[in-house]
Formats: sequence, C-alpha cells, structure tokens
Amino acid sequence: MPSLQFKGKSFVQNYHLAVPFHELIPVKEKSLTDKPSLTDNLIIHGDNLKALKSLLPIYAGKVKCVYIDPPYNTGNEEWRYNDNVNSPMMQEWLGKVVDSEDLTRHDKWLCMMMPRLKLLREIMADNGVIFMSLDDHEMHHFRDLADEIFEEGNWVGTVVWRNVTDNNPTNIAIEHEYVVCYAKNKLALPPEWKSKISETKTLLIEIGERLTKKFKDQEKLSQSYQEWYREHKRYLGQLDRYKYIDKGGVYTGSQSVHNPGREGYRYDVIHPKTKKPCKQPLMGYRFPEATMKELLKNEKILFGDDENKIIELKLYAKEYEDKLPSVITLDGRTGAYDLKEVFPEALKNFNNPKPVDLLRQLLGFVVNKGDIVLDPFAGSGTTAQATLLLNEGDIQFILIESEEYADKTTAERVRRVIKGVKQSKDEALKKGLGGSFTFCELGEPMDEQRLLAGKSLPTYEELARYVFYVSTGEEFKPSEMDKDTGLIGESSRYYVYLYYEPKTDILRNLALDLKKAEAMKPLKGGKRRLVFAPAKYLDQDYLDHFQIDFAQLPYEIYQRAK
Repeated sequence: MPSLQFKGKSFVQNYHLAVPFHELIPVKEKSLTDKPSLTDNLIIHGDNLKALKSLLPIYAGKVKCVYIDPPYNTGNEEWRYNDNVNSPMMQEWLGKVVDSEDLTRHDKWLCMMMPRLKLLREIMADNGVIFMSLDDHEMHHFRDLADEIFEEGNWVGTVVWRNVTDNNPTNIAIEHEYVVCYAKNKLALPPEWKSKISETKTLLIEIGERLTKKFKDQEKLSQSYQEWYREHKRYLGQLDRYKYIDKGGVYTGSQSVHNPGREGYRYDVIHPKTKKPCKQPLMGYRFPEATMKELLKNEKILFGDDENKIIELKLYAKEYEDKLPSVITLDGRTGAYDLKEVFPEALKNFNNPKPVDLLRQLLGFVVNKGDIVLDPFAGSGTTAQATLLLNEGDIQFILIESEEYADKTTAERVRRVIKGVKQSKDEALKKGLGGSFTFCELGEPMDEQRLLAGKSLPTYEELARYVFYVSTGEEFKPSEMDKDTGLIGESSRYYVYLYYEPKTDILRNLALDLKKAEAMKPLKGGKRRLVFAPAKYLDQDYLDHFQIDFAQLPYEIYQRAK
C-alpha cells in the first residue's frame, strides 16, 4: 500500500513511544464531585499527546468512540507546533504560528497528528471508532495518514456535513465539511448501527401521541404539529425529516417504494384525488402488488398533489430505526447558539464551536450504556454536553484541553450543563442533565531521571499505575490494589507487587524480605510474582522458591536521603 511522505515523518512515526507517562492529578476544587477519581468523567488540562499517553494504563483498549476536532490548518487559526521532537529541523518549528504563508504547514500538521493518532488507536476498544472533523485543507492528507495507521480496510465511511456556510472567496461556494470515520477493527463492528438518540425521538413520538389524542380533525392536528415543529426544528437534527403528522403519529416520506438497481414490480397505483395512475418509479416498485394494497389499506402511502409525483412510503418515527446518514444538513451557526445558551461569555474564545446536535448524532449511533467517549481537542466542551444528553449518566466522557481556558471555559460549560441553565428554553437543560466529573492537571513525568533525582516523587497509586502498565501492557485497576500487602494487580502472567513510599527516608530502608514474601497471595493458573521494590533481602534460591521476578526501583531514590 502506498504511504504518505512528509518532512519529519521519520522522527515522529515512533515518537509516541518516547513520550513519558505523566501523573494525572485530580483537582478537587475544580471537580464536580465529592470523590475525585480517574474512572469518573474526566476533564484533563494539559498537552493532549502527554495526556493520551498517561491515560493508557487505565484506558488502553477501552474507549468506544473518539471524536477529534483538530486545527483544520486553514492558515488563520494561529496554532503552533509544540512537540519537543529530537530533530534540529523540528526544534526550529517549536512555538511558531503556522500561517498560510508557511510552506511546511502541511508537514507540521501531519507531524502533529501522527503520534496522536497512534496513541488514540491504542486507547480504542477493538470495536471502537474514531470520528475526525476536517475540511478540504487536510482531507486528502488525513485519509492517506489514517489508511497507514488504521489500515485502509478499517475506513468505515465519510459523512459530509452540509453546514451552509459559504466562506470561499472564489467561484465555488463551500458549504460543507467532513467527518471521517475509521474503526480499530471493522470486523468487530455490528453489521448495522442503531441510533441512541432516544430522548429526541421519544419526544417526537410523545408529541405525536399527545396531539393525535387532542385533535381528531386532521387539519387542526397538522396545524398544531407544524407550530411545534417550527419552534423546535433546530433541536431535531436529522430527525427534522419527521415533518408530518396524522392519526398514526409523526412521520416522514421516503422514496423507498422504488427498487433501485434492478427491475421491480409493475402495476398501477391510483391517485385518490385525480383517480389517475400515479407515475411509476423508473425501476419499478420494490413491493409486490399484494403488499402495496395492504400498505394502501393501512394508509401507509404518501401521495403528491396529483398523479405526476412518485408515491412515497410513510415512515413513522415509532416504527423505524434511523441510520447515520452520509450527508448531515445542520447550520454550523447553531454551535455558537448552543454555547451562548449555556455560557455566553465563552464565545470570545471560540469562533466556530461544533453544534451539540452534530456530536449527538454521531455518538448516538456508536455508544451505549457503559461505553467511553474521548475528545482530545475538547475546546468549549461540546462533546461532554452531547454525551450527557445521550446517556442519563451511563456513558463516560474524557475531555483533554491544553489551553488555559480548560477550567474557566471547558469545565465551566460542563458544570452549568450538569447543574442546569436557568435561561435555557430546553426543559432538560434548564433542569440540568446531572452527572459529575473529575478535573485533572497533567503532573510530572514518570521517567527514570525524575525517579533517580528523588524529587517530587509520585504517589503510590501513580507509580503503581505506571509500573503495572509498563511491565504488563495490561489495564491497571485501582480497585484491585492493596497497599497493605503491596499487591497492585493481577495480569495474565503475574501477580504484581510494589513496595514503595514517596518519602526518601522510608525508601532507604524499604525492601522485599522473607516476611513480605510469605504474606503474598497464593499463586494460581501457572502465574508468577513480579515484585518492584528499592531492594531485596532474599537470595535467588528464595526468589525461585516463591516464584518471584524481582525488579529494583532506581537506587538513587532512597540513597539521596543519606
């Protein structure tokens, strides 16, 4: 398969492996919970590459859906390349604005994206997908890069977002962007996605049932629904197809009576007003005549004003599942309206925030109860609001934002959405969507130099998370950690132990001894024990007897206290 070449590729294609793990430090006063936890909804302030690497010990292979909205690289966004890659050329790039005059701006964008996409692939579940928003500035480059990282066969599809914004000074109006979707393993995806936009669709159904009970006259029924529809249309997203109502409920029309691709059935359908045969589809009907008669009897067919319009099949909201469309028509300005409704002061930081309903539509087809959504370019926090609208608390979100507004804007928007927005016209948002989140700062790197220096030592749990994941490549589960016995978790091969305290005077005298070895959990399933400690007072015969593989923590950690 052809691969994309760009300046700096040789330096960044494995750079994600060199990025050190960092501490993730919960900040209680900025969190919206009494018990901050790294398994709660998370809002992380810090460089997204470092944050993604630091999430791996807990979330590797667990994230169901990634949404990523990086700089589009239009030349007007004033983004900077900030990855400290060991290359003289790339050191020259650091901190400089990437504008339209920069002849290497596409190279810089690709160098920024490659290590992040590689870490995102690691963090995704086997049946996970990634949605990527972008426009024509980097669309062709991204497809080549994503084909290389995710493999071409894992491309799921591309959604064209028609956002009706003409910002092109040339001859062709640009009214669309793209959302490209890749799977980690396309074979692990369900054969058909079904939407979880339950509350919007439920609302449509409930409105239909309420109005049909209230109005028996079809004209009054239609008039009443049209009034409601015009008032709420901008909140309906793709469900704005359901423009009509009759005694059966809210419905839309569809050209699904025709049979595309092959010859279908041929017979006359008589228009109820003109009494003339309706125009037939070019390839014929897809229903046998007997089925069509049954549909007509049950008033499931939608006619035009006269026989010249091809009939349509009524699709009632209560009867049909919606599919993720290849084209979504949604005014891009609604993103600003969404943000203004919750947090008008935040608009000064964002020119074009994504509409909540765009995210809700995308996520609604992928995530279900217990799933995790990750947004590494969180911005104003749209992804969190969309997730909260979907879940009633059963879907977790993780946001990463590097800018200083991570707390004052990103997290603040989420706080307001959870607690309630008094000025909102939407009753659910006015009441508050409920939930919690833990705000985290990105702490010190968990690298050898820091440990050797013996300064700003990590907490027990942070070091446990680090050594468990690095040594086993498997998920660290804090609930399995028992600091009293030193057991920090069980992998497919090991019972892993850590004897450590973030105090140099204690570390100086801390060691694996016979008492600790005898108190260890009995072995099962042919596993061994992997033990991390500053020192050991057992010889190799004892280590073999207790089936222990010993890993010494850096000597200088506790030696420095002397």
